[in-house]
Amino acid sequence: MLPPPIRYPRDPTTPVSHLPFSPSVVVGGLVFVSGQASVDPTGTIVADSFEGEFRRSIDNLARILAAAGSDLRHVVQTRNYVRDAADLPLYNKLYAEAFAAPYPARTTIVDCLPRDLRYEIEAVAVVCYPPLGCVAG
Repeated sequence: MLPPPIRYPRDPTTPVSHLPFSPSVVVGGLVFVSGQASVDPTGTIVADSFEGEFRRSIDNLARILAAAGSDLRHVVQTRNYVRDAADLPLYNKLYAEAFAAPYPARTTIVDCLPRDLRYEIEAVAVVCYPPLGCVAG
């Protein structure tokens, strides 16, 4: 029997804190991270170039993973949302920089984001338990 999930709440002062979701949930040695986009620490969308939004989204993902006991090296699956198909070549280049081979399992959905976002990512990663390393429950 698995232990109950651990939910990592947002700061209650952020603009989206009233919405019914957690930034991440840890269960069975895995951390499931909700979609991360180009937002600042208050939850305000930061419109930018595709590259700027991609990097900010990955930074937000990395921060949430760290709080849950993991990191980008231990991501096993991602779901990616790209607003414009013209950005796919740059997306693939930046993704290859953010994640090391062998890359996580990946799904990419195009033409699905609102006008104010160019990119969003959600992820599943293995939780690390030092000094034993990473384990999947």
